[in-house]
Amino acid sequence: MRLYSLSVLYKGDPKALLLRAAYDVSTFSFFQRTSVQEFMTFTSQLIVERSGKGSRASVKEQGYLCHVYVRNDGLAGVVIADSEYPSRVAFTLLEKVLDDFSKQVDSIQWPVGSPAAVHYTALDSYLSTYQNPREADPMSKVQAELDETKIILHNTMESLLERGEKIDDLVSKSEVLGIQSKAFYKTARKQNSCCAVM
Repeated sequence: MRLYSLSVLYKGDPKALLLRAAYDVSTFSFFQRTSVQEFMTFTSQLIVERSGKGSRASVKEQGYLCHVYVRNDGLAGVVIADSEYPSRVAFTLLEKVLDDFSKQVDSIQWPVGSPAAVHYTALDSYLSTYQNPREADPMSKVQAELDETKIILHNTMESLLERGEKIDDLVSKSEVLGIQSKAFYKTARKQNSCCAVM
């Protein structure tokens, strides 16, 4: 799971205007980084231009997902991530970034702003914090802990079933237990095996 780009744009009437952006292109070749960054900027602007105000969308392109959120006031955010990155976390990030941006940058600057003119430095911090969605998002962290607990419980049940099978073998091979004791054990085993664990 990886985030590659986080952009804040303004959806103007003819086209979208890039206000600020942060990129993580460290996984690309050194010679490709500038081209990849330019393509991410182009894609972000194009997606915002084609999205309506007050909308959220995810656009898949090859192995990447572009998540866009355009607010009713024209402020928009785009996250470009790999296809494994959770959509819910991406939209949570966009909502936080746009709320924070609108508090720190006056709305008068949005229609005429540019990355050089707009002073907003929190994007790099958000981009690095949200690289690991489990650490950044409390819901993802809880879901990961639940999945981990489920795996542990499943392994515990498997080991109990294996142990139960071994006890069956021991009971059937036992010379100390009488015929009545073995019959009692088998009957109790049948009575207790009402549910199958998958």
